[in-house]
Amino acid sequence: MPEPAERAPRTMDIESIKDLLPHRYPILLVDRILDFEPGQWIRGVKNITAGDPIFLGHFPAKAIFPGVLIVEAMAQTGGCLVLQSLPDRHNKLLYFMAIDKAKFRKPVVPGDQMVMDIEVLSQKPKVVKLRATASVDGQKVAEAELMSMMVDVEKGEGR
Repeated sequence: MPEPAERAPRTMDIESIKDLLPHRYPILLVDRILDFEPGQWIRGVKNITAGDPIFLGHFPAKAIFPGVLIVEAMAQTGGCLVLQSLPDRHNKLLYFMAIDKAKFRKPVVPGDQMVMDIEVLSQKPKVVKLRATASVDGQKVAEAELMSMMVDVEKGEGR
């Protein structure tokens, strides 16, 4: 992912993220957007805390953030990128179509700050393909290619 060319970072706080995504606690897995280039890439953060409810069962004696939630966090970060540029974003949802080339390299544990870098590989009006990586302290912990389909929200559904 390219570094921003001498400009102030484009950031999003949690309220801006909640305006884009339909997810809410405990499944909202993006805490902050650090920067993005519309239509190209985004960098987001998920703070992994001992208070996350998932650790009551995964695994109580040796807490590890589940790989499936790492993928979901990367997808939500990508969703912020895709939805932020749509004027009718409140009428759209993104549904997973495929998860390819997923690899998990190192456990993510309470106290970690997971940084997610997402880049657009291809985008059509209703389908987007993203390359996603997650890292902790500069070390890659996970990666995947994610494909999603954009659907219209039916009145009374989704949000």
